[in-house]
Amino acid sequence: MLRTRLPLSLCYIPPRNHQTIPSLLSNSQPYPRPPTVCKNASFTTEQQFDPSFTKPKQPPISAYIHLPFCRKRCHYCDFPIVALGSSSSQVGYDNDPRISNYIQLLIREIKATKFESDIQQPLETVFFGGGTPSLVSPYLIASVLDVLKFKFGLSNEPEISIEMDPGTFDDIRLREILELGVNRVSLGVQSFQEELLQVCGRAHGLKEVYEAIEMVSSCEGLENWSMDLISSLPHQTEKMWEESLKCTVDAGPKHVSVYDLQVEQGTKFEQLYTPGVFPLPTDVQSADFYKMASKTLTEAGYNHYEISSYAKDTYQCKHNMMYWQNKSFYGFGLGSASYTNGIRFSRPKRLKEYIEWVQKLEVGTVSYGTSDVEVKDMAMDVVMLSLRTARGLHLKEFGKEFGWQLASKLCEAFRPFVDRGLVVPLDQNRRVLSSDEFELGKGERTYFIRLSDPEGFLLSNELISVAFGVI
Repeated sequence: MLRTRLPLSLCYIPPRNHQTIPSLLSNSQPYPRPPTVCKNASFTTEQQFDPSFTKPKQPPISAYIHLPFCRKRCHYCDFPIVALGSSSSQVGYDNDPRISNYIQLLIREIKATKFESDIQQPLETVFFGGGTPSLVSPYLIASVLDVLKFKFGLSNEPEISIEMDPGTFDDIRLREILELGVNRVSLGVQSFQEELLQVCGRAHGLKEVYEAIEMVSSCEGLENWSMDLISSLPHQTEKMWEESLKCTVDAGPKHVSVYDLQVEQGTKFEQLYTPGVFPLPTDVQSADFYKMASKTLTEAGYNHYEISSYAKDTYQCKHNMMYWQNKSFYGFGLGSASYTNGIRFSRPKRLKEYIEWVQKLEVGTVSYGTSDVEVKDMAMDVVMLSLRTARGLHLKEFGKEFGWQLASKLCEAFRPFVDRGLVVPLDQNRRVLSSDEFELGKGERTYFIRLSDPEGFLLSNELISVAFGVI
């Protein structure tokens, strides 16, 4: 399943291919080979791709905290979690030693983390993900926030997000969490059909969904909340998806995340289903779901600012935007990943190995991998993450960082897709340029290229692969 919490998945898989690129080209022509020179570019051959380039390493200002506890494992989930089993109440896990022991281990990891730069900035975003963080007692969450404040500091107005599932909190618990400084809630609804919740193996039912929405939407002091939905579920119909989207709009969250189901290896869904084969929707049906979400949410006043993310004005998730902008970040906890000092690295996904990893961190024997990152890998990261967003790839910045010749070749490689409306060129004022105006060069018209919504986003894997081939 596509998720937006990058620290648990360094490589993102956008909504799956629903139509081949050749079928979108005139007369079903073969896949076009990227030309080596952009005809309208003003770059000189002296502006070469510099293999010795190193991107400036900014200190992280964001932290992802993985709280892996769930009541049970959902049938689509391949995340590193700890299934706690059932409990008679939302507070039934507060004294569970599995949770308290993990929190102590997590705190040890944070304390043992070394600063990556002499220049330190306070954290501007913190994201508690899981798992189901709302199963963790507020006083334990407070202890994590305290150590983050002590170690790194927090900015004056940080965005502090937490994922919460229906049926895992009440009004009192919600207020206690907000009193800690948490100011953004992500509610894991996934579906508004009882039968689909059961098919997914969710621990909550539709009754708990509506109860959770009522608590979150009416909670004084909580304005910024988000809702998660999943499309392309087994037995999901167009009518069901339309109903889920309508219920979401009626609930009025400031942010909506829409994920296209990916059948992951090792999950129960992998044992039961084959992608594209009934009862899973066909690729065409999945594409229709995606288009329906884009149309419905956009018409309801949400900005489609990233492939799977929609937000009212000023309510984009600041934490996730940090990922799309390819900024450094800390990740803490089981299976989480960090991007610091130009290096991406992940923690073990099994608890026993994670315990050993923290012990090694404390004595200074953890290896983060090589700092000799190839410039082409940096360039591919920038392209992949930028093209997931409505802002798109800033060609001027890309050319300055990685060489004008490479930017020129990217421009030419995307030209056929500009002609077909899959790639959109923009000037410095974000005005859409015609195909004839599509030029790239210092002082010329094109400043950004982005994928069109929804057709370009649907083919993001293929279009990003075009760029990878050039790089």
